[in-house]
Amino acid sequence: MPYYIGLMSGTSVDGIDAVLCDIEQDKIQLVSSLSYPLPLELQRKLHQIASEDYQQDPINMMGFLDVEVGQVFSQAVDALLDKAKIRSQEVVAIGSHGQTIRHIPEHQQAFSLQIGDPNIIAANTGITTIADFRRRDMALGGQGAPLVPAFHESIFASSEQARVIVNLGGIANITVLTPEQDVIGYDTGPANTLLDQWIKQHFGKDFDLNGYWAQSGQLISSLLQAMLADPYFSQAPPKSTGREYFNLKWLEQFQVAQYTAEDVQRSLLELTAHSLADAIDNHMDSGQIYVCGGGAHNDFLIERIKHLLPNFSIASSFKLGVDPDWVEAMAFAWLAQRTLNRQTGNLPSVTGASQATILGAIYPT
Repeated sequence: MPYYIGLMSGTSVDGIDAVLCDIEQDKIQLVSSLSYPLPLELQRKLHQIASEDYQQDPINMMGFLDVEVGQVFSQAVDALLDKAKIRSQEVVAIGSHGQTIRHIPEHQQAFSLQIGDPNIIAANTGITTIADFRRRDMALGGQGAPLVPAFHESIFASSEQARVIVNLGGIANITVLTPEQDVIGYDTGPANTLLDQWIKQHFGKDFDLNGYWAQSGQLISSLLQAMLADPYFSQAPPKSTGREYFNLKWLEQFQVAQYTAEDVQRSLLELTAHSLADAIDNHMDSGQIYVCGGGAHNDFLIERIKHLLPNFSIASSFKLGVDPDWVEAMAFAWLAQRTLNRQTGNLPSVTGASQATILGAIYPT
C-alpha cells in the first residue's frame, strides 16, 4: 500500500493534525490519525512572533522556531507511526504544511511564510518530505491560498449536483463545486480565530465548547454591522486572509470594551455565520453544504449557519465518508503524492495564479 503522511498546524497553534493515508491514483483512504499537542511554551512563542508588535530579534527567533517546530513535527510523525503500527520504510512521503507565521497576499511583494524545517523532518523520520506548498502559486501571481479546494474537488465533487464544502478552521473558507464549471474557493473571513482569541483573553480557555459562552450573550447588532462593513468581506475573490488581519487588535477598533464579554463573543460568532452565509448566497440559492474543520463541532455556530441558510441542507463531511477533523491534513498528504508524481496541485480559478503548477519542494532522505 502506498502510504503518505499529512501534517497540518493551523491558525489556532494548539497542535499538529497528523494523518496516515493510503493513496492510489485519485483514491484516498484515512488509515490512522492523531492530534499531537504543541508544548505550551512553543505555542506562546509562535503567537508572539506572529503578532504585529513583536519586539525581539525576529531573525534569530524565526530560526530557532523553525528548528523547534520541525522537531515537534517529527515527533508527531513518530507518534502516528507508532499508533498505526507502520514502519517509516512503508511511507512514501510526508506532506508538511508547516506553521504559518505570516501570510501577506495583498502586497506588491506578496508572500506566505511557514516554518517547521522539512530538512529536520526528513532527517529525523527517514521519510522524504514535501513542504513549502504555497509559494510557487504566489510566484505565479496567486494568493497561495486556499489550497484545499483542489482536494475538495478530488474527493467531494459530484457530477450530478452542486455542493459547497465549508472548512471552519481558524479562518473559514468555501469551495463551490458545480458540475462542469470551474471550482470557486476562497477565505470568507474568520471562523474560530476571533472566538478563540476572545475566550482565551477572558477565561484562559483555548476555545468556546459548543459555543456555550457565545450562546449566553446577546447579539450587538450595531457591532455586527460595523464588523461586516470591513472591506475584506465585500472584496471579490480570489482572496485569502489569516490571523495577521483578523485578530484582537482588529477587534479593538470597534470599541468592544464598552460591551459585556459574552455579548462580544455572541457577536463574533454571528460574524462568522453571517460572513459565511453571505458568501455562499453569492453563488447559490439552495443546495448541499458539507462542513469540516474544528468549527463543525460548534453546535451553536452550525445552528446559526442553518438559520441563515434555510434553503440549504447542511451536514458534516462525515456524510460523504470523511472525518471533518482530518480533511485539511489529508489534503497535504494528497498534495505530497501529486508533487512526487509531477501533477499540479493548485487551482488558478481559486488562487488567481496565472497557471496550474506543481507545488512544494522535495526534501529526500
